[in-house]
Amino acid sequence: MNTVAVSNQSLEKVAVLSSEVSTGKFEEVLNHIVALSEKKRSSYICFANVHMIVEAFANQRFQQVINQADVVATDGLPLTKYLLLFEGINQDRVAGPDLFPELLSKAEKLGKSVYFYGNTPEVLEQMRSKAVSEYPKLKIAGVFSPPFRSLTAEEDEEIVNMINATKADFVFVSLGCPKQEQWMHDHCGRIRSCMLGVGQAFNTYAGTEKRAPLWMQRSGLEWFYRLYREPNRLAKRYLYTNAFFLYLVSRLYFRKLRNKELLPV
Repeated sequence: MNTVAVSNQSLEKVAVLSSEVSTGKFEEVLNHIVALSEKKRSSYICFANVHMIVEAFANQRFQQVINQADVVATDGLPLTKYLLLFEGINQDRVAGPDLFPELLSKAEKLGKSVYFYGNTPEVLEQMRSKAVSEYPKLKIAGVFSPPFRSLTAEEDEEIVNMINATKADFVFVSLGCPKQEQWMHDHCGRIRSCMLGVGQAFNTYAGTEKRAPLWMQRSGLEWFYRLYREPNRLAKRYLYTNAFFLYLVSRLYFRKLRNKELLPV
C-alpha cells in the first residue's frame, strides 16, 4: 500500500467569531486529512459555514464540539472573506462536496478504505454505485443508514463495533448540522477512524440534489440556490443565520475600524 508522510504539525487555526477554523490551501487541507488517517487514531473533521458558526456562537456546548475538531475546514465562502478582511489571510474555500470526491480518489490511490454513515439507504446505494464506477479499486468498507430516532446505548455500541470491525480509514458522516458534528465528537476515541462530517456532499455526489451553478458557488450564493430549492426546510435557518452573521460581522468591523485595528487588504 502506498503511504503519505505523516506530519506532526497541525493546520493553524484562526478565530471566526467564537469558532476556530483551520487555514491552508485546499491541497494542504486535503493532505493533512490523509495524514491524519495515517496516524491510525480517532479524529474528526468539520466543514464550517455560516450556519455552523452562528450555531456555535449561540451554543457554548456546540462551540466546544467545533473547536475540539482536528480540522475545521472553511466550507462557506463568507468565512474566507472574513479571514481576508480581519486577518489578512487569503484562504481557499474547502467545501465538503469538493473535498469528498478528492478524498475518494486519494483513498483509491493509497489503498485506503472508506465507510459511508448516515443519510438514507437510497442515497447510500447510489453513492456506492457511482463510487465503484468512478474509482473501481476503492475499498468501500461498508455503508449504514441509522434509524431517524435516538439510538439506545446498546444500538450505538453495536454500530461502533460494526464500524471498527471494518478497520475503515475514513468514515464519512451525513446526519446534518449540528447532529453530525455532535455525533463525531461523542464518538471520538470510540471509532478508530478519521471521521468527516460532509452532510450534503452525500446527496450531491449521489445526484439526488443538484449543486448550485459554479458562478453562484464562486460568488457566495450557494446558500441562496439551496434556499430556492428547499424554501420550507431552509428559510428559517438561512434567513436568520445569515442576517445574524452579517450583524455580528458588521459590529466587529466598525469596532475594529474605530480602534484602527483592521489589516490592509
